[in-house]
Amino acid sequence: MRRKYTYPLLMMVAITIIYLVNQHLDQKQKEQHVATGAEIKSTALSFLLPEAAPATLVHHQYYSLSYNEAAEQASWVAYTLEKSQLQNSKSLSRPYFMVDNAVETGAADWRNYKNSGYDRGHLCPAGDRSFSTQAYNETFLTSNISPQLNAFNAGIWNRLENQVRVWASRYNKITVITGGLTINGLGTIGTEKVVVPSAFYKIILRKNDSGYSCLAFLIPHRESDAALQQFVVSVDEVENATGIDFFPQLEDSVEHRIEAEKPVDRWVF
Repeated sequence: MRRKYTYPLLMMVAITIIYLVNQHLDQKQKEQHVATGAEIKSTALSFLLPEAAPATLVHHQYYSLSYNEAAEQASWVAYTLEKSQLQNSKSLSRPYFMVDNAVETGAADWRNYKNSGYDRGHLCPAGDRSFSTQAYNETFLTSNISPQLNAFNAGIWNRLENQVRVWASRYNKITVITGGLTINGLGTIGTEKVVVPSAFYKIILRKNDSGYSCLAFLIPHRESDAALQQFVVSVDEVENATGIDFFPQLEDSVEHRIEAEKPVDRWVF
């Protein structure tokens, strides 16, 4: 009789031990992965990140952002794009949008966009992160989207995103910072009142032998067939519109110079 109960008991104990060991190993792997991702971000991008309150910052492995809880979207998303990353993984499939659990205050749910009349517009485009499954999937977190009219998202905004990839190919490596103007938005959507931006900005920075060159765009949130050059502004103008200090870590004389310029002639369209 004792054996009848002893063997099942030992089996349960063994299964429990194996489960606990696996859980411990999984946690170690997650911690190691997070630490590695943080190291990649801190060495690759942190020096060029815009100003933000520490509590709003989120560092994913392939982009960083500052979350604006009042607007329920990112104030900015920043990442580097290299020529070597301009490749498509054949195994990619479009994932579902997921709430970004790394946002301390809680990122907006994707259901806010359902039947709203607005696209879930990527800030860091999936097309810029299609070199690996992990990088691609990260762009489908709700902290990386903003309400966009389809005619805008599939139109002039898509043209600008494609142009950015052309520049990454031509100049080998660029830094991209992008977001929406939510201070005077076009209303809200969903139960969480996600603000619809009145315009979107994109800032592209590259480093060359003579220093930094920076090009900024501020595009009203509506359909447009106009040339991209018509929406070039200075970084100073974007700072005035958003209240964000974009390159606080750069030496003051460099920051003031590149933020005041509109060097269209130094970027090949």
